[in-house]
Amino acid sequence: MEGIERVLLDERQLRERVRELGQDISRDYADGDLLLLGILKGSVIFLADLARAMTIPVDMDFIAVSSYGTSTATSGQVRLLKDLDAPIEGRDVLIVEDIIDSGLTLSYLMDMLGSRNPRSIKVAVLLDKPERRQEDVFPEYTGFTIPDEFVVGYGLDYAEQYRALPYIGVLSPAVYAEQ
Repeated sequence: MEGIERVLLDERQLRERVRELGQDISRDYADGDLLLLGILKGSVIFLADLARAMTIPVDMDFIAVSSYGTSTATSGQVRLLKDLDAPIEGRDVLIVEDIIDSGLTLSYLMDMLGSRNPRSIKVAVLLDKPERRQEDVFPEYTGFTIPDEFVVGYGLDYAEQYRALPYIGVLSPAVYAEQ
């Protein structure tokens, strides 16, 4: 596809790792009342595939936050755009995130959600970029640890483009150099 420098993770790699994560989470929450909390918009594809890979019943809800806009780097300011539809008090909450880089968004969410008295809060992330970490956040379930490159596909976007790619690709700097 135009604008993709190279494929970082192909469809097979994604499918296999999501299946493994689904098995791990199903085992860990076999006796729980689990709410999968998707972070819009990037986590939708990962969350859907993860839920289908699980063998336990789960509820789903979504929250929308922003710290990027149309940039390739976080603004450092996290804004809540859409809140949860239902209370989480007493529930096991698994935040499902597409990518963690600075950790600012996840730290904000964990603080906000923690004040709502869930039974537990854990994190499942598809992609982890530890080189960019500014906050001490550590996901309990990680799909892949990746280098500090701008990636798109499988839900991740640049200016609302590339989300539907079935793989994770490295975006060519020429695409965003003019920003």
